[in-house]
Amino acid sequence: MKTYEQILEKVEFALAKGEYHYCIEFLLPIIDLFPLSSKEGANLRTILITALCGINKKAEAKNFCKELLKSYDNKTRENAKYLMEVIDSPEIKKPENWNLQFESNPSLNKKSLSALSKKREVLEKKKFINVTETPTGETKPFQKGFSLIIFFILLLLIPLLSGCVKVEDTLDLSELDSITNNLVIESKYINKFPWQLKFEEKIKDIFPNAEIEQDESTFSMKHKNLNLEDTKQVLKITQNTAGELAGGSTNIEINTTQKNFIFFKKYFYRVDLDLNAIHGVDNLELIFKIINPNKATLTDQNNTNLEVTKNLIIWNLNQGQINSLEFSFWSWNKLLIGIFIILIIMFFAYLLRFYRFKLGTELPQLPSN
Repeated sequence: MKTYEQILEKVEFALAKGEYHYCIEFLLPIIDLFPLSSKEGANLRTILITALCGINKKAEAKNFCKELLKSYDNKTRENAKYLMEVIDSPEIKKPENWNLQFESNPSLNKKSLSALSKKREVLEKKKFINVTETPTGETKPFQKGFSLIIFFILLLLIPLLSGCVKVEDTLDLSELDSITNNLVIESKYINKFPWQLKFEEKIKDIFPNAEIEQDESTFSMKHKNLNLEDTKQVLKITQNTAGELAGGSTNIEINTTQKNFIFFKKYFYRVDLDLNAIHGVDNLELIFKIINPNKATLTDQNNTNLEVTKNLIIWNLNQGQINSLEFSFWSWNKLLIGIFIILIIMFFAYLLRFYRFKLGTELPQLPSN
């Protein structure tokens, strides 16, 4: 079987030459070997859709587009939406006067042909025209109307760009008995949305004791020294408040278990964030970061929305679905380690005292009666 790189090189070369039929016949039998969840499967299906559109098989192309719309990868879904819009766009008929039609005249004789050849010779002689002496006039600056149009276009772009919002929540589990949660909402450009302002006012009323900072483009809220139950409560209240303003109900569940191994403990975490009711909010980036005491191990290693660097997990959330995360990490059992160190110190102190007493002292002794 050929590798993915060989297949990709072959179909891209065929697509560049316009051999759409060959590209389709080559990809259809092997497309199921590359799952939709993989990057390779998404790329090959995109090429197949392009080839099907090239031979006007839009119905089959739409079926593959619908498969790509179910992908968990944001970029794949965005590309599928764009391809679906292209496929569904109406065909524009060209007016007949755009095309030149030539009719053969059987009565054309040798004289007319010779006349055409003479005219062609005259045109070939006048191929080069001397324009070096033609004046071009002085260079004029742009008129005021041009500047006003550019300024108006920029004003229209500003509110469009100001819609990009980044929501980032960082959960610091470095100290399991003293957890820190930090929420940051950032407008990447200029203005905040009305829902951001309403959310900020509600959150300030709900958590009056939290560390809150805000300016024209950002809002941050930090909770410190929380236990696990308080942390769950803070996260639930925050995401429920955001869900109400976004027009849908959301839910977050955090389940934890642990196993004891004398001097070590292994913690297992599962986080389920239901965002089924939140969809269609454009230019909204949702990121959930988790800082662990040690290097974390993910249960699902193939999830493209997860990134692990040492003890940090970066989780990109998707709208309109349930986002799930399972991970585990090791931690020292500090209580048992402390007791063990105390016992070792006591043991060495006893040995030192015992052998020191056994050796005796060099001080003179009083005579016995």
